[in-house]
Amino acid sequence: MTNILLLCGGDGAEHSVSLVSADFLERKLKKISNFNVLRVTIHDHHFVLADGQFGSFDADGNFCYGTQLFKVDCVVPCIHGIPGETGDIQSFLDILNIPFIGCGAEASRNCFNKISTKLYLTALGIPNTPFTILAADNDEYHAKAEAFFDEHNGDVYVKAASQGSSVGCYHVTDKACLNEKITEAFGYSSEVILEKNIIHRELEVAVYELNGELKVTTPGEIIMPENVFYTYEEKYSKDSATVTTVEPQNLEEKIVEEIRDYARRAFVGLKLRDLSRIDFFLSKEDGILLNEINTFPGETPISMFPKLLEHNGDTMEDFLSCAIAKAVAEKNC
Repeated sequence: MTNILLLCGGDGAEHSVSLVSADFLERKLKKISNFNVLRVTIHDHHFVLADGQFGSFDADGNFCYGTQLFKVDCVVPCIHGIPGETGDIQSFLDILNIPFIGCGAEASRNCFNKISTKLYLTALGIPNTPFTILAADNDEYHAKAEAFFDEHNGDVYVKAASQGSSVGCYHVTDKACLNEKITEAFGYSSEVILEKNIIHRELEVAVYELNGELKVTTPGEIIMPENVFYTYEEKYSKDSATVTTVEPQNLEEKIVEEIRDYARRAFVGLKLRDLSRIDFFLSKEDGILLNEINTFPGETPISMFPKLLEHNGDTMEDFLSCAIAKAVAEKNC
């Protein structure tokens, strides 16, 4: 029997969505006969069990609660945003020598920060949206932002550099509001990035490892109402008018293969592991642009990663079994 610790929650903006993803993964993990699953939520800086008990890790990497000791064979870190996709939980598990699935600490940290992601993509020759970096909320960088705003026809996005799921992101078309939105974005992150607004189709690819093979799916599409930004609220609200499909219409085969090639190059070049969802813009004016990389993508009922994986002919149960077996084997070798 393999003891699996399913970690979820976190104290970031995506806590509640992480719990929904964990519900999905818990059901999948419990279908695997040789897995014994313990679910633990990170909340208010504590590790909390379903019955409200607090737990902790001992020096040997066991999870302890009450008089119980749970020998952890592998962790599934189902934490979106902070501290899961920031690399913090991965560093913690590395210190305790506990195997876990998903990207390592450095890859997670690099992909969570929009600036480091773009610098890597540019170095790898992967096209991405035009951008400028604001290192401080002061007059010098406000002037730089205003010049970028003018250069790109007064239509930009202001984004907190280290946040996920559109948190701290603002669409700005009125120059009078630009500095205000920059200051708001700095409330979420110590750095801010401005990007040119791209009129686009939004296409997403699942990239994952299974039985020693790196698999890159064909793209799915997020279809949004006209002039709607895919915000955190639009993404997860029950009133969302956005729809998704794993079979986009009117995509040339050449475009599909270019997107898959860029996704593969990004996964390898940024040293990702096990799973990711890589999101693209397709624009008449700018062509294919890689928008962002999610190192632990959502696993909710509306999430694209499991839909794309299953549309590709695989199952989440097989993926989880393989990823966990590999993590345990690598730690023990």
